[in-house]
Formats: sequence, structure tokens, C-alpha cells
Amino acid sequence: MRYLSALNINLMEKKMLKKILGLVLTISIVTPSAFARDQINIVGSSTVYPFAIVVAEKFGKTTDYKTPKIEATGSGGGLKLFCSGVGTKHPDFTNASRAIKESEIKLCRKNNVGDITEVKVGYDGIVIANSNTAEKFSLSTMDIYLALAKDIPNPDGSETFIKNPNKTWKDVNAELPAIKIEVLGPPPTSGTRDAFSELALEKGGCKKIKWIKALKKKNKTEYKSKCHTTREDGHFIEAGENDNLMVQKLVSNPKSLAIFGFSFLDQNSDKVQGSIINGIEPSFDNIADGKYAISRPLFFYIKNAHVGVIPGMQEYVEEFLSDSASGDDGYLGEKGLISMPAVERAELNPKVLNLTLIVGDQSPSKIKK
Repeated sequence: MRYLSALNINLMEKKMLKKILGLVLTISIVTPSAFARDQINIVGSSTVYPFAIVVAEKFGKTTDYKTPKIEATGSGGGLKLFCSGVGTKHPDFTNASRAIKESEIKLCRKNNVGDITEVKVGYDGIVIANSNTAEKFSLSTMDIYLALAKDIPNPDGSETFIKNPNKTWKDVNAELPAIKIEVLGPPPTSGTRDAFSELALEKGGCKKIKWIKALKKKNKTEYKSKCHTTREDGHFIEAGENDNLMVQKLVSNPKSLAIFGFSFLDQNSDKVQGSIINGIEPSFDNIADGKYAISRPLFFYIKNAHVGVIPGMQEYVEEFLSDSASGDDGYLGEKGLISMPAVERAELNPKVLNLTLIVGDQSPSKIKK
């Protein structure tokens, strides 16, 4: 303190110096490993979740790394968390039942997340299921669009929309039963919801009507709104995703239907059945060869900046992409994952393992503001 007095440092300055010296001392005795997370953190799609859980458990048992922590937050929710930043408090991977959107790439870029590697792991179908005790439905994608879209084409033939008036399936198609339209479905944050809107409502309905298809060039915003928005009058009910509660509701009310992934249907086939769509049964083979109309790829995304920092990330990816996991006869097939064709796996997987299958062009000059 005599030395400090000689420098004419006042009391406030002395206190500040003590704090700084204390902080420096604290930092100097803490090892770098104390700042690092030693467990992989994964968020995202509830559809990919059961596959990721199986891989994580296998990974934890067969390696020296901890079993990854996985949360089912939905595809949209997972990508929001994933793109929120870099560092140990942010996820390392996010699962998704649809491809990352340009807006999400922008969010990642805004938060300095850097390069993201896209990993395609296989395929899944989206089914419209009901209780095994009820008669199986046979629907066209146009039936689905006319039953569930918020606004549909005016039946008077004019190129206008009206609020969906259909109350029963028979209102949609005279060959369908006179049962109230009541479909349980996933929330807006779900990749299954996004894929269903794109594949069933837009591709299966809107695009088949010439004047609506032409609207896309004239007014893309209106087109997307009309083709992707589900009704809000009680006939479509947001009720969760791949949820056992949904199965219970179908069992208790055989007149209702629900939207979820084929893998979840496969796991609950003793209680529920999938509707025939465009004359095709939802089955492993029909989805694998592209015959089934409402099918989509499944993904997870790697935060490249965390690889080599969070222990085991590279090894986790290797396990997920191994033939024993996601190959034709892999253990994920038993859980309902539909493998990519061998040619596609041979093309994509080496790029993933080298972290070179980067999503988009993420340079600031290429991302539109």
C-alpha cells in the first residue's frame, strides 16, 4: 500500500486495482478445459428425435464420450436456438424434418455462427391416420387441400377464393363419408407442418389449379398465404407432433384423423392406420421408391465452429452416417428411418464427414438483407 500511496492513487483507484488483480489471479488458475462443455448438445425436430436418441445411446455406450443431450424443440425452434450464436451455451447440432430456410441462414449469419454443414440422413413420409377400429380413409391430395386449407377456390368458377365452407368429408368429395372434418396436426414450429403444407396443400392442391399456380408469378406472398395456411375454425386442430396423446385421441374418437410421421405410425401400428393417399398405401417401400406422395427428407445440421472444440462431434456424425446405423440394414431402419439409396449415400456422406457440404453461400455479400 505504501507503493500505491507513493503513486498518489486514491481510495477508489485502490479498490479498482484490487478487483482487477483478483480477476487476473482467478483467470490464471482456471484451466481452459473448465470453460469447455464435455457433452454434445442437440435440439430440433421431434421426427428426427427418436433416431437421434438411438444413435446417441449407441455412441455413449461404444465410445469414451458422454451420451449427447437431446431436446425435441421442433424444427423451427431448434434452428432458432442453433442459429442464436457460437459458444458452449448454444447447441452443436439441430435436427430438422425439412431443409433450413434462407431466413434461418440469415439469422445464423447475423449471429456469427459461420459455416453450417447439412446432413441428410434418410426419408420419412407424412401420414394422415385414424383408429384401427374405424374404416381406413382413401384420400387424394386435392381432397386434403379442399378439407384443410383456410381459403379455397370459389366453386362458381371465378378466379377468386372463399373461406373454406366444407364441414364434412362428403362436402369435399361425394365419395367420402359424411363425417365431420376433424384433423389433429402439428404446430407452426414443426418441420412436419411445413412439409405437409408444401407437399399436400401446395403441391397436391394449389399447383394443380392453373390460375392459382399462375398467381405465384403475380403475387408470391398471396400465393404462399393461400396455399400454406390451414383453416382456423376448429376443423384443423393443433395438437402436438408425434405425440402419444394424439394416438389416444384417435383411439377415443375413431371419427378424427391426425397428421404425423410414418415412423411414428409404424411404432403405433397396433392402434392406428395410415390413410391411402392418391391410391398409394403409406409403407416403407412406397416411400423409399417415391410412390407415396407426401414424403420428405430428414436432416440434421452441424455447427462447424464447434467441431474440434466440443468433444465427440465428428465421431457422433460418423456413427449416424455409418452403414450399421443409417444404411440399408442399419439399426435405424428398425425404428422406421427410410435409408437413402446407396448411390446418394456414397455421394453425400464423404462431403459431410469432411464438413464441406456447406448450406448456402453464407458470405455477407451473398446474403440478401
